[in-house]
Amino acid sequence: MELRIHAPHADRVVAEIDDGPSVELQRSGAEWIGAVPDGVRYAISAEGPAGATGGGRRSLVDPAATEVWFPDTHRRVAARPGRPSNVGCAPLAVAAPWPPRQAQRPTTRPRLVYEAHARGLTKRRDRTDAGTFSAAIGELARLRALGISVLELLPVHQYDPDEGNYWGYMPLVFGAIHRQYAAGEHPAAELADLVVAAHEHDIEVWLDVVFNHTTEEDGGGPTYNLRGLDERGYYVVRADGSYVDDAGTGNIVDARSRPVQRLIIGALDRLADLGVDGFRFDLAAVLTRDPAFVRDLGDWADRRGVRLIAEPWDLARYQLGRAFPDRRWAQWNGRFRDDMRSFLRGEPSMVPAVIRRVQGSPDLFDAPLDSINFLTSHDGYTMYDLVAYEQKHNQANGWDNADGADDNRSWNGGWEGDDQVPADVVAVRRRQLRNAMCLLLLSHGTPMFVAGDEFARTQGGNNNPYNQDNETSWIDWDRQAQWAEHECFVRRLIELRATHPVLWQTAPWGDRVEFYGTDASPDLGEHSRALAWHIDGLYVLANMWWEPLDFAVQVPGRWTVAIDTTVVAAEPASVGASRRVGPRSIVVLTSDR
Repeated sequence: MELRIHAPHADRVVAEIDDGPSVELQRSGAEWIGAVPDGVRYAISAEGPAGATGGGRRSLVDPAATEVWFPDTHRRVAARPGRPSNVGCAPLAVAAPWPPRQAQRPTTRPRLVYEAHARGLTKRRDRTDAGTFSAAIGELARLRALGISVLELLPVHQYDPDEGNYWGYMPLVFGAIHRQYAAGEHPAAELADLVVAAHEHDIEVWLDVVFNHTTEEDGGGPTYNLRGLDERGYYVVRADGSYVDDAGTGNIVDARSRPVQRLIIGALDRLADLGVDGFRFDLAAVLTRDPAFVRDLGDWADRRGVRLIAEPWDLARYQLGRAFPDRRWAQWNGRFRDDMRSFLRGEPSMVPAVIRRVQGSPDLFDAPLDSINFLTSHDGYTMYDLVAYEQKHNQANGWDNADGADDNRSWNGGWEGDDQVPADVVAVRRRQLRNAMCLLLLSHGTPMFVAGDEFARTQGGNNNPYNQDNETSWIDWDRQAQWAEHECFVRRLIELRATHPVLWQTAPWGDRVEFYGTDASPDLGEHSRALAWHIDGLYVLANMWWEPLDFAVQVPGRWTVAIDTTVVAAEPASVGASRRVGPRSIVVLTSDR
């Protein structure tokens, strides 16, 4: 296997093969080139002023490794500054062959994104391979039946298991697959098998990718690879040697650096070769420090036939919508999340914002399907916790409940948590869950929800369980039986969405959509909490007021109740000149005219 190591300041670079002779790499400009036998484990040693090695000898991981192996003696602390050496307890690259290239297969159905953790999805299933890609294949038939057409996995980059992470947002090597997610010895091949199986169920696979920072943290972090090869060539470092930390993790990569760009494109090529259909870029605003590179990524995606999705912000920038430098990217719509959560819990003055969000946010996007609409994601409450907790409960994370967002725009129905909840509060929560799914799935755009939201998965009010590799984060399948009625409701709602192409058409609605209040005109005032909209045989009446309201039916025709969130399954009934909508509830009418 050929090696190309970017280390422009090194005097000597060696590939040290585990149980074998070392290989001297030869300089070619800023790179060092050589080869190691297929299948061997190896480390990189860079001598001279290559970067910040912390004053001791460092065994480095090839940044372009195809696989990483961790010895039983691995300790993260050994790679931190002040330690004399991490040799013998450092991770090693594996010269593992990559699976044969396979094609992408776009779904033929309306896109509905299901965000899941590769381990947490099945960890509590009763099977020997629980928590792996192999086990995830067993979930695909259920997802297809539910109506899911996109499975988006949280990061599968190889990360340091000694770092105390669960989500996987601290990558060690961008283009290697995390070994723990494989049931066997070949993680990339197992992921490829999952992609093939998903395609057979007409489901796309998207990966959450983290190219904005690495596990090396700040100046006090471990030296694993980039810092030991070319610190200032890979990271944004101030003149005084401190790191710019716009990701909240200690460092950000320098998106203007050609070595960084080559590393990212190389990793993407490798992942796309597995048949992956799309990539969601964590904190993509970090990469917009070089807008030309963001457009280069768009060109690459066009060539490879994959989708790019941006989380269009970081700690320093918020570039949602047209502010993002390439219109070809879809984007997580944080405004949809915030505005719809506020409307759901009955905040004042939200009707004008909801009018925009329902239409696919034309104030932000030219193409409605580029808006990834979501109320929940891995980062924050589950949908059930959104209606059961007003305060975060993150004590288990180890930060004295100081971590995680404070602005959750949640409402608990009048009772915090799940202990001895009164029956009337349970009823309100169930209705609010149905309301939330209606707001999500009856809006124009590409909807997304988190695995388990369809049956009210809970994290006990923890809105930042990034380090909870346990029952807090793993899907509790007993919950599915307890909330079977809600899952049936969600399935019917997804079917309703599928039968109304206007909700997933590529063109904006424009003046085809009509908005009303309880009478002919929508009330845009501070105290209004009601809105109705009609387009192409679909009429939605939304009342987030705490008392029932009578809506005049403004569009003539034969209207039938399809959804009434005051009940799990509404009986089909004809509607006359008006329809009463219960407190904090939504009624959906359909017409065959």
